Amino acid sequence: MIQIDEQAPDFSLPDQKGTTHTLSSYKGSWIVVYFYPKDNTPGCTTEACSFRDAASVYDKNNVIVLGISKDSVASHTKFSHQYHLPFPILSDPEHRVIEKYQAWAPKKFMGKEFLGILRKTILIDPKGNVRKIYDHVDVQTHADQIIADIQSFI
Repeated sequence: MIQIDEQAPDFSLPDQKGTTHTLSSYKGSWIVVYFYPKDNTPGCTTEACSFRDAASVYDKNNVIVLGISKDSVASHTKFSHQYHLPFPILSDPEHRVIEKYQAWAPKKFMGKEFLGILRKTILIDPKGNVRKIYDHVDVQTHADQIIADIQSFI
């Protein structure tokens, strides 16, 4: 179970270019790991673009953004290219990392229940500890909310 003030579980996943990213290699920086259901859907696109639009603020604050969904590397390549995303979008088709971070759960859509990815974000401090868990995300304001939270921790 992911807990505040505990070490974030390490992982390695490929991004939209096929490059493998390992969480522990980013120690020393603030890290935003955001889980999202599917490339090219309205809410997921809005969320990704809000991180894109805040990229200069994230860079100035030494914050790394990593998006994760179960979509393929090829899907991420198209999604990233189409929306000019300047951060890694990681592919977890077997949802191992998604499950490890408790972002895989029962969902309902049009009266049907199924297992799927929850929109969830984990904020990790430069020491690799979980500082905040966002279980309820407003895709319009989330990127700005995270920066405000980081600044309150510093």
